[in-house]
Amino acid sequence: MSARTKARKRALDILFSADVRGEEVSVALAAAAARAASEPARQASWLYARDIVDGIIDHQDEIDEQITTHSRDWKLERMPAVDRALLRIGTWEILFNDEVPTAVAVDEAVELAKELSTEDSGAFVHGVLARIDRAR
Repeated sequence: MSARTKARKRALDILFSADVRGEEVSVALAAAAARAASEPARQASWLYARDIVDGIIDHQDEIDEQITTHSRDWKLERMPAVDRALLRIGTWEILFNDEVPTAVAVDEAVELAKELSTEDSGAFVHGVLARIDRAR
């Protein structure tokens, strides 16, 4: 598994934990940073995970607006928390990270959705991210 794939999973963990606990993402990020300081072997994945989460914090309103606009009748708060977090990661990578090809951002989000969420989540995440990409 690549360092970026691991980083996406770490970012997912941070976003998901903040969501289900009802806490600010910045609080979950600070807790993850404290844990990461004691894990030097995982430094490579931590740096990109922090970039993702910081980017989502910086662009939260725009990211959520894009997801809401392109999710076709699904309100953000009705989505499974895993899907919501993966859509935020994928949307941030598509819109704000030129280093990641769109196809990679979509594929990574879809694979994590298939692995960690509902039976229909992979197709749902793919559809929303594809529409976001086409609209930009």
